[in-house]
Amino acid sequence: MATQITADEVRIDVGGPAPMNAFLARPSGSGAHPAVLVCSELWGLTDQVRDIARQVAELGYVAIAPNLYHRSGPETASGFAESDANRTRAFDLLGRLTRDDVEADLRACVAHVREHANATEKTGVLGFSLGGHIAFFAATRLDLAAAAIYYPGWLPVAGTALSRPEPLLDDAPAIASGDVRTLMFFAELDHVIDAAQRDQITAALESAGVRHEEVVYPGAQHAFFFPGREPYDASAAEDSWARVRALFTAELAQ
Repeated sequence: MATQITADEVRIDVGGPAPMNAFLARPSGSGAHPAVLVCSELWGLTDQVRDIARQVAELGYVAIAPNLYHRSGPETASGFAESDANRTRAFDLLGRLTRDDVEADLRACVAHVREHANATEKTGVLGFSLGGHIAFFAATRLDLAAAAIYYPGWLPVAGTALSRPEPLLDDAPAIASGDVRTLMFFAELDHVIDAAQRDQITAALESAGVRHEEVVYPGAQHAFFFPGREPYDASAAEDSWARVRALFTAELAQ
């Protein structure tokens, strides 16, 4: 029987010209639960991301998915449909993000759920594509117990504002020092992350001493997790979600 949940849009003061909007889902009732940050793809805080937050809440966690584009205006509040024009727009928004702002937003989310949603001190992060990139970043900056990271782009290269002046992968030692258990999912036929980049990521995590596991799904493509899209791979999606559940149970529900 699925856990009953409550879900709502929230607004969080982050010291900017306007509050940040986020989507919060949690098990119903007054009990305390660990928190999970849910980090969006390039398209922002879409309905699919909200659905993921609900699924995380059904597992027994307080899930919060922030709109990290919020400083660029209220039109970013609900994300963007997939299109070439919106891809260009989203990359422009991505280019405006800074490490300090993203860290402040993620920390504000954690503080909000602890104060207002009865979240415990145990916190994890879950992210997809760009959200995987952000989840990796979060693991280098926040006090986290676990990070579940799907097909994260641009880790070994200076491809986003978060991976400049040096690539995010260079900060792998910070994940080790925080003892964040890290689980990463890759697609064999990913057009964004090739085998050479996967090898770079593995080598960097091993060199840094990060507690980590990488899973590569044969024949899968980038964005394999989400139903209704051409790259969807049900087997990879189901197996990876089972591994996410096991990770969070082991590291957050202790």
